[in-house]
Amino acid sequence: MYLSSIFADPERTARLIDIAQSSFLPLLKGAIFYTIPLTIITFIVGLILAILTALARISHVKIFQMIARIYVSAIRGTPLLVQLFIIFYGLPTIGIIIDSYLAAVIGFSLSVGAYTSEIIRAAILSTPKGQWEAGYSIGMSYSQVLRRIILPQAARVSIPPLSNSFISLVKDTSLASLVLVSEMFRKAQEIAASNYEFLLVYSEAALIYWVICFILSVIQQVLEKKLDRYV
Repeated sequence: MYLSSIFADPERTARLIDIAQSSFLPLLKGAIFYTIPLTIITFIVGLILAILTALARISHVKIFQMIARIYVSAIRGTPLLVQLFIIFYGLPTIGIIIDSYLAAVIGFSLSVGAYTSEIIRAAILSTPKGQWEAGYSIGMSYSQVLRRIILPQAARVSIPPLSNSFISLVKDTSLASLVLVSEMFRKAQEIAASNYEFLLVYSEAALIYWVICFILSVIQQVLEKKLDRYV
């Protein structure tokens, strides 16, 4: 019905083509200058937080274990959107005002840190205990065994699920539009609000998201094949 109405009206068809062409560049700029950098920054920060959290979970210090468990449980047990709203809209009520982009970085980083910490923890625990014992037998300390033997092996095991988390994060960054970050979906909302062609503009944004994720999926497959050579 929608498509037939478009093709039946040449003027509307020309208008939609013009909107699609004029909106493509702003959407692409939103992806290049906001969506992709936001994804990379938050994933790096979140990954550092995830490694620290995973190490805290497997440590023998009870207080570290408890803090890590509470953090993971709180982040995984609440919606990401709620977390973003608390950081950006809630904290100003107690005098803590955070820039929209920084609020998005904090929110996404905390989420990535909690979820990927379980991936890293599982990868570390999957390493045979004999690897630890072999390191201790040649005089290595706990940190040396972890850094030189365990983490390199755990990194190879965790690459596939971490890659999936990174691809999911690209799509999750669309939530940053709700805290006023001018990423790609925010640009799509602004464009659609001015011309009322919501289906066209949102579909165009979805197509760009799909292309980005497809490229990342290809990179993931290449990386996995390269790592399989050393198995």
